[in-house]
Amino acid sequence: MTICILGAGPGGATAALHLANAGHHCLLLDRATFPRDKVCGDALSGKVLSELRRIEEGLPDRLAAEPAQLPSWGIDFYAPNGRRLAVPFKPHYNPATDRAAGHISKRIDFDNFLIEEVRRRPEIDFRENTDVAAHEQLPDGRWRLLDKDDTEIATADVLLVANGAQSNFARVIGGHVLEPAHHCAGLRAYYRGVTGLHPDNFIELHFIKEFLPGYLWVFPLPDGQANVGVGMLSEAVAKKKVKLRERLDEILRTHPALKDRFATAERLGPVRGFGLPLGSRRRPLSGRNYLLLGDAGSLIDPFSGEGISHAMVSGRHAADWAARAVAAQNFTPEFLKGYDAAVYNRLWQELRLSRAMQRLLGYPWLFNFIANRAANNPTLAETISNMFLDLDLRERLRQPSFYFKLLLGK
Repeated sequence: MTICILGAGPGGATAALHLANAGHHCLLLDRATFPRDKVCGDALSGKVLSELRRIEEGLPDRLAAEPAQLPSWGIDFYAPNGRRLAVPFKPHYNPATDRAAGHISKRIDFDNFLIEEVRRRPEIDFRENTDVAAHEQLPDGRWRLLDKDDTEIATADVLLVANGAQSNFARVIGGHVLEPAHHCAGLRAYYRGVTGLHPDNFIELHFIKEFLPGYLWVFPLPDGQANVGVGMLSEAVAKKKVKLRERLDEILRTHPALKDRFATAERLGPVRGFGLPLGSRRRPLSGRNYLLLGDAGSLIDPFSGEGISHAMVSGRHAADWAARAVAAQNFTPEFLKGYDAAVYNRLWQELRLSRAMQRLLGYPWLFNFIANRAANNPTLAETISNMFLDLDLRERLRQPSFYFKLLLGK
């Protein structure tokens, strides 16, 4: 098989669908059988909808019709001083008539939504329950994939590696070692019966003074459920000796803004942990005959923790550059660096801005100032919202007038 994709999450599935749209056949492998769960915050930003639309114009509407999702109309930020800043995704929105700018869906449902699209495409050879135990590079550069019995699964000219944050390939071959300053530790649990959720399904981000530089989230879900979790830089977890599970329980039980809301809530299932390799440092995304996608490429937003849309962006560009490599029969590192340039051209400004916002979490007084200022500054409030949902911040960030307005408080 000329093009093989490891991992059928959002990055891998997106790459496969774009390849199919361009008339290219590919092999898509995943060790799980779908539907399968994935530990995540479960929020789907406007950038996700934009990437769905690039795959097929009607996909966002099909997602909106799914019973396993909720439309979300904004974000409630809670500053360390307790100040609530409500930022709707659309000014003067009307839930009855407008298309939602974001959605919330469990990953078991959203990932399967994409996989159902994959299953419809004859160009995609999708193999579930296929565990790639080893990969070896042949002298001509091709990758030979083996199962646990050393039986060959496939040999590929170009390998699109989209097998997640724990990717052995990304670590050993791609050189993406865990760096505590650029890695986030997170916990997630599902609850039923959380009170005080926004009627229009605003997602909540709580920046609690005693928990900085971490934050807590509450995202509403269908059937009266909520995704509740915490995240903190791994560097800070080690330095402060934070026990995340204990802190999550303590915050929900004692914090003035949350204790009453969780007093009668029921936790559904275990608290599950996960690691997030952040895109706060620019790393190589390609090498000889391979491309790294999504979490395997360390592309997670450093401030919001969002990874789904970035995985889909990388999947789209990976499909493009894999097809170019096949057409040119050029799989050299020099040629495939065009993929790195394409991905970072789209994401790097936003990743840098998110890194700057992440640093604010170490200065509660500054974060409080920004939250207070944003309450009276539409430009800044819109910027914070766009950290999660804007399709492209680059043009605005290049305009000196943008910064001038921020300084003047306009």
